[in-house]
Amino acid sequence: MNRPYNFSAGPAAIPEEVLQRAAAEMLDWHGSGMGVMEMSHRGKEFIAICEQAEADLRELLAVPSHFHILFMQGGGLAENAIVPLNLSRAAAVDFVVTGSWSAKSRKEALKYAAEVHTAASGEDGGFTSIPDPASWQLSRGASYVHLCSNETIHGVEFHELPDLAALGSDAPLVIDFSSHVASRPVDWSRVGLAFGGAQKNLGPAGLTLVVVRDDLLGHALPACPSAFDYRIVADNKSMFNTPPTWGIYVAGLTFQWLKRQREGDATGVAAMELRNRAKAERFYGYVDQSQLYVNKVAPPARSRMNIPFFLRDESRNDAFLAGARERGLLQLKGHKSVGGMRASLYNAMPMAGVEALIAYMREFEQHHA
Repeated sequence: MNRPYNFSAGPAAIPEEVLQRAAAEMLDWHGSGMGVMEMSHRGKEFIAICEQAEADLRELLAVPSHFHILFMQGGGLAENAIVPLNLSRAAAVDFVVTGSWSAKSRKEALKYAAEVHTAASGEDGGFTSIPDPASWQLSRGASYVHLCSNETIHGVEFHELPDLAALGSDAPLVIDFSSHVASRPVDWSRVGLAFGGAQKNLGPAGLTLVVVRDDLLGHALPACPSAFDYRIVADNKSMFNTPPTWGIYVAGLTFQWLKRQREGDATGVAAMELRNRAKAERFYGYVDQSQLYVNKVAPPARSRMNIPFFLRDESRNDAFLAGARERGLLQLKGHKSVGGMRASLYNAMPMAGVEALIAYMREFEQHHA
């Protein structure tokens, strides 16, 4: 089957091998007589699936032993509330606002933290760059510092996480890595908690990943629901309430797919970083030399995962999207808040998809320049 190339920002493309495996096991998982969606989350079959998924993810992301991996629900939007319910201790929290998602996180935290402080913001520049960490105004005694390490809508990415200690802060760093998790390694020495929805790089919508350092558990506000208390979720190995079983299963298949990937001597996430760097460089290289298309993000802050681009003559947007659909290039319309186009180049997007998109963009430019 010759499938189209899906550039959706999320829910996004899942590796074809994973979809085929899930389809083959839909009615009967490993001779159990049950599909995964029919299993008890406390039965031995699903416990085995969940434990393997956690072990594979810990290996892929090199998660240290003093961090807990939690499989939760609610997506990144829910974590915008769950994080301050667990970590704010009813005190001040700092936010670095670099786009729509960190702005939403800040707004939600206002409901739970005693004080929400904007340590830095890229809004004046239209969220096209990342404020220099040396300029951040970090609070003394903040409960945590929050940033979105890849902004899906504006296409801004932290290619290196800040060293808060070097900036004079002893607060833990919280990152929303929803849209670039597993696309590159994580420096866990600089992170206290990372969270992300699975529906961009890890699997289907409905599963939320939380990786949290042990010392940050046990501080939930009294109003925090039990099902969202990280200590309770960790103590119950993500089984305090019924978890998103299908999402965990498909994510587990994706982790196994990731472990099989190779680029030269690199494997797993290291291999994906090499691929993702190559895909992004190829696409940005074409856009930057084009007379019809433009990307507005400062090169040092450009995302490898989510690339917004604009036609210099936006009256041709509809024609561009229609032609793309005819050629099997799907979900290229930009987010409604910024307009234009957006190509999401997640792990499941092969270089062949990038080349097909560039070929179409070149053809369109030749006819409309």
